[in-house]
Amino acid sequence: MHGALLVDKPSGPTSHDIVGFVRRILKTSRVGHTGTLDPLATGLLLLLVGHATRLSQFLVTDEKEYIADVRLGIATPTYDAASLGAEVGGWGVEVGSSKSTRPSRTEIEEALDAFRGTFLQTPPPFSAKKVEGTRAYEKARKNQPVQLQPVAVTVRELEVLGSNSSEPTGFQPTSSPQPPTSSLLRLRVAASAGFYVRSLAHDIGQRLGCGAHLEALRRTRVGRFRVDEAVTLEALQDPGTSSGHLIPMNTLLDEIPAVSLTDEGIHRAGHGNSLTPRHLVGPAPVSPAGANTRMRLLDGDGSLLAVAEWRPDGLLHPVLVLR
Repeated sequence: MHGALLVDKPSGPTSHDIVGFVRRILKTSRVGHTGTLDPLATGLLLLLVGHATRLSQFLVTDEKEYIADVRLGIATPTYDAASLGAEVGGWGVEVGSSKSTRPSRTEIEEALDAFRGTFLQTPPPFSAKKVEGTRAYEKARKNQPVQLQPVAVTVRELEVLGSNSSEPTGFQPTSSPQPPTSSLLRLRVAASAGFYVRSLAHDIGQRLGCGAHLEALRRTRVGRFRVDEAVTLEALQDPGTSSGHLIPMNTLLDEIPAVSLTDEGIHRAGHGNSLTPRHLVGPAPVSPAGANTRMRLLDGDGSLLAVAEWRPDGLLHPVLVLR
């Protein structure tokens, strides 16, 4: 079985837990993902199975979209609700702020303007980023200083869906008491790969002067795939039907132009050799968009054989051969 599974991750298990579950169901060790979700988060997890795990390099950079519930008025060391009611790494939860009133809609919109477009974002101290060879969260748990370098991220869309003091519909409410200045801000975020919604929540609180953390998160899209197309873990319980949910490898990359190969071309591509127009079935693509433009290479059955790039010399050079 080779392809992708769109899984609607529930709150609780880690992304690694979901990968392990699918490995057991499909009885294969070759399962990976294109981007983790925190344990408390829900939503779309794109899993790659079999040969498709090698396509990760073409999918991990896809834009991702989220619905985020940001709790204003409370800042936490983990930047989310995981550390509410507990002291983590020697850092306590900060309740309340220097503000005596809830931020107005105008103040919120003005604060959000700083997080639209491309800017530098510092990952959370409780993250899997490495600092001097050690995971940041390992140092943070020991109350050791964590100095993470900011990275460039892009937020293409940042929209306020609601702002009030009630608990979010469809998410588990927190059991901790809320300060008088607490309010809930629901956002829709479309951002580049590597973006931390937890950092966004924390930074919004810092900018508003009231503190904030990410109370709930749901990923609704990865690239062109949406959570509405995903299956639940329960639906994957039957190994006899779970393979029917696999998205073929060719479909995963169907936004990349494709060419079919002759028998000689199939042989050459299978050995990683460059291809000339005579190795293609039909006329060669006219005026490729430029050097390093990717192409899917298909065999006689229309199955994905390899991914190649046009080189300045006009040849197609395979960069990934699947079989």
